[in-house]
Amino acid sequence: MKQYVIDELRPPDHEKIKQYLDEHVGPAEMGNLYWIPVDTSLYTEVQASHTDCHPLYFAVQLCETSIVAELLVRTKNRVRCDCICYANDEQFLWLIHYMNAIFERLEIMA
Repeated sequence: MKQYVIDELRPPDHEKIKQYLDEHVGPAEMGNLYWIPVDTSLYTEVQASHTDCHPLYFAVQLCETSIVAELLVRTKNRVRCDCICYANDEQFLWLIHYMNAIFERLEIMA
């Protein structure tokens, strides 16, 4: 699995990130898994046409010392579909900017 990883989080950083994600994307599912909705303006043509699969997400796992974002754009509605694919360049950059913005807002140096 392709992933974007930020590691060496300190316990206070973990708590700040957890609180932020709980408030902004909803509580974690399956323990420490968050679903970050992909901006709809970034959907590919195929993704945009699969309205039954919307919304699309990046799965993000918040661990004690790291935060791991899968680079697979996925839906909660299906396990397999043509719209589920690795992030294109725009989606990948959007995710990195999204994660960096969280760290900046929370004043976390990583």
